[in-house]
Amino acid sequence: MAGLGTSERTTGSEFVFDQLFEQITKLELLPGTKISETEVAKSFGYSRQPVREAFTKLAGLNLLLVRPQRATVVRPFSRKLIANARFVRTAIELEVVRAATVEREASIDAQLKSNMKAQLSAITSGDTVRFHELDYEFHRLLCLSAKQEFAFELIAANKAQIDRLCTLALTSKDAMEVLYADHEKLLDAIVSGDAMNAEKVLRNHLGRLTPTIEAIYTTHRGYFDE
Repeated sequence: MAGLGTSERTTGSEFVFDQLFEQITKLELLPGTKISETEVAKSFGYSRQPVREAFTKLAGLNLLLVRPQRATVVRPFSRKLIANARFVRTAIELEVVRAATVEREASIDAQLKSNMKAQLSAITSGDTVRFHELDYEFHRLLCLSAKQEFAFELIAANKAQIDRLCTLALTSKDAMEVLYADHEKLLDAIVSGDAMNAEKVLRNHLGRLTPTIEAIYTTHRGYFDE
């Protein structure tokens, strides 16, 4: 599922938000693409008001750049915004992992194991889209395991800046295998209650983005605002 968290969405603006969120994070709408309230409203069969509300929310996540009297565009990548998002996500997820090693919700163990099994299946079939979805779910389950479900709303909001980059970077079986190995080590550390090792694994896992960001900046400079 795209969007943030797991709350049920029923209104027109929420539906439009979820659809556009997915299209933007999956790069179906590329950075710099012009997007019109009128055209989006027509395509979804809504009035402009719910579309405007969805645009406002997406702008709040720095995914759209809404400019008065000018065309709204899918916001280009920003290394500054990405760095800010990574900082916040790392701080939150380190606390999540620490909490999980201290007193995890064991009833989530089966879901985590099932998720890991599905990750392997996605790697075997070379399904990068499915693997990315499972990666997203894995980190949500970690929050549940830590009894800090609310934290994933914050993590997901900050992941939005990074998910678009992952769509460009996560294109090979080798890349998926590396991330899977990180997940495996992290889960082992949590289950064994080894907070120090869990923190080390998580920092290494999240740190893998640094060379990826620089590589994408070099090869896709036109997608960035600097």
